[in-house]
Amino acid sequence: MHSLAPAYLDNISFTVKQASTIQAIGEYRGKQQLYTQQTPQILEDLRTAAMIESVISSNRLEGITAAPDRIEALVLKPTTPAGRSEEEIAGYRDALEELHGHSKRFPVNANTLLHFHDMINRYIAELGGRWKRVDNVILERYDGTERVRFRPTPAAETPSAVAQFVNAYDMAIHHDRREPLVVIPLATLDFLCIHPFEDGNGRCSRLLMLLLLYHFGYEVGRYISLERVIEQSKQTYYETLEASSKNWHQGKHDPHPWLNYSWGVLIAAYKEFAERVGTIRTARGSKTERVRSAVMRKLGEFAISDIERDCPTVSRDMIRVVLNQMRDEGLVVLHGKGRGAKWEKVTE
Repeated sequence: MHSLAPAYLDNISFTVKQASTIQAIGEYRGKQQLYTQQTPQILEDLRTAAMIESVISSNRLEGITAAPDRIEALVLKPTTPAGRSEEEIAGYRDALEELHGHSKRFPVNANTLLHFHDMINRYIAELGGRWKRVDNVILERYDGTERVRFRPTPAAETPSAVAQFVNAYDMAIHHDRREPLVVIPLATLDFLCIHPFEDGNGRCSRLLMLLLLYHFGYEVGRYISLERVIEQSKQTYYETLEASSKNWHQGKHDPHPWLNYSWGVLIAAYKEFAERVGTIRTARGSKTERVRSAVMRKLGEFAISDIERDCPTVSRDMIRVVLNQMRDEGLVVLHGKGRGAKWEKVTE
């Protein structure tokens, strides 16, 4: 497939800064392994928070939303989904749980891609686990207008394109021993350019990214939601995807915008992971700073219980004090009263 063709990979050159970035991600992976041996309870708290954030953000990127308390219930409890949005959210939850728990069971092949597409649509049986049957386009909508941002692989060519993609990935990783941190983003790019499903391509691409990272020990996505990091930078996500998909069909596209963005997502996640685990373990930084940091990471409305999950060593009373301070500073607002009250960041 285009980005993973041997001749294409041979012609990619890297700057000193890019090489340093790859090295830094590898160093973070080493620290991650140290943390997993020493702080199991902290990691469990982070896993729970990351699971909820990933389900929320990956679906919200595709315009799929539900009330925060319903999402939390769907992720943490055996709750029956009600309505189309909740069915899609529950499907992504199931796929993510399976990927987190059994990533080594899933090789990179067509069956794995179909399986995870079937998982995210398991409550919507007519959509899951099949290649697209009609051609699709990637549209950009703005101010009531729309334009075609990219035309993916035609439906009739999709099965063979996926087979080529799988073979190219296998060749790059197992035969040519290419650097995984180069191959993984490019594999995700090719998947998105093929766009093999009628719906769910974005969500499946993020599951594929996590799976490939797990295969090589980059497990930060268990503890920090990569989907949330992507959502927080979604404008750059779409801009770099468009920039690197231009001329993709001819194999003359520029991979660097997408590579730089993908590495930036990993760096941001690993930095947050190190900060959160390190701060809790060594008591560096005040509780106030930890709560403020957790609040500023939130998207949309959130409850005090959401901050409690992110700051397991900070009392609820302390969290209330910090939220009230931030409200007085004009950084957050409170909606409602009592148990159903929600907080929200003030945005310009």
